[in-house]
Amino acid sequence: MSMLEALTSKKGAALVTPAILLIGAAIAIGQNQEQSAAAEPAPKPAAVEPAPKAAAAEPAPTAPQPPAAAAPAPQRLASAIAPAQRKEIEAIIKDYLLKNPEVLMEAQNALEARMDKIAAERTAAAIKENAAEIFRPTGSPIVGNAKGDVTVIEFFDYNCGYCKKAFTELAQLVDKDKKVKVILKEFPILSKGSEETARVALAAKAQGKYWDFHRAVLESQGQANEAAALRIAEKIGLDMARLKKDMASNEVKKEIDETRKLATKLGIQGTPHFLVGDRIIPGAPENLFEQLSKHVADVRKEGCKVC
Repeated sequence: MSMLEALTSKKGAALVTPAILLIGAAIAIGQNQEQSAAAEPAPKPAAVEPAPKAAAAEPAPTAPQPPAAAAPAPQRLASAIAPAQRKEIEAIIKDYLLKNPEVLMEAQNALEARMDKIAAERTAAAIKENAAEIFRPTGSPIVGNAKGDVTVIEFFDYNCGYCKKAFTELAQLVDKDKKVKVILKEFPILSKGSEETARVALAAKAQGKYWDFHRAVLESQGQANEAAALRIAEKIGLDMARLKKDMASNEVKKEIDETRKLATKLGIQGTPHFLVGDRIIPGAPENLFEQLSKHVADVRKEGCKVC
C-alpha cells in the first residue's frame, strides 16, 4: 500500500488528524510569536561621543559578503518554540481534544470527503482516457441487451463474498430492465482458484453458456476453484473436451490480463466494483439495486459524457 493510500484510508485519517491539529497549532503560535517580534521597534543605539581624529589610514580591502540567507520556515518555527512551550502546547491540545472529541471526527470526515473527491476525479479522468476499452471491449462477456442504451460494468471475483451478494441485485436489474447492457469483467485477485474459475467461465462463453455458468458459480456454496468449476460446467451441459481446450487458449489469457491492466488504470483494487456509464459504485451496498437503477435512470436522462 502506498503512503497516499495509507493516509487516505479511514484508519490513516484517524491517525493523522491529531498530528495535523498539533502541527497547525504549533505553526499558528510560532507565527504569532514571529509577528509579535517583528512588531516590536528596534532599540535606539546609545549616543556615542565622537572619537578624536587620528591620522587617516587606508582601510584594508574586504571581500563582498553575500546577504545572509533567511532560515527555512521549519527552522524558524523550531527556534521559536522552546521545549517548555512545546509541552504547554501539547497539554493545551490534549485537554481541548479530550473535552471536544467530536473535532477529531469532523476533521477525519472532512479529510475523507476531500480524498474521496480526489479519487473520484482521478477515476473519472481514467474512465475518459480508457472509454473504448471499458465500454466497447472485444473479449468481455456481455449479458442483458447487447445493444442497450446504458452500459453497466462489473469487476468481480468468484471467491468474493460481496460479489455473491451483489449478483442477486445485478440479476434483478438484468431481468427487469430489458434495455441495459451489462459487461462482466473477470478480475480474479483473491486466489489461484479465482483465476481457474475465471478461465472456465470464459471458456463457457465460447459455447454460449457464460451467464448460466456465472449464475451457477455465484449461487453455489464453498470455494471456487477449477475442480468445482468443472463440476458445474458438466452439470449445465457443456462440452467438456472443448471447454478444457478453450480454458488454455490465448483469448482467455488475454481477457484476464487486459482486465487486470484496465483495473490498474482505473485504480480498482477490490471487488465488486461497478460502473454505470461514468458513475461509480464501489463495493456492494445494501441498496445496490436501488443505486444501480438510479444511476441507469440518470444516465438515460442526462447522458454519459465519456461512453
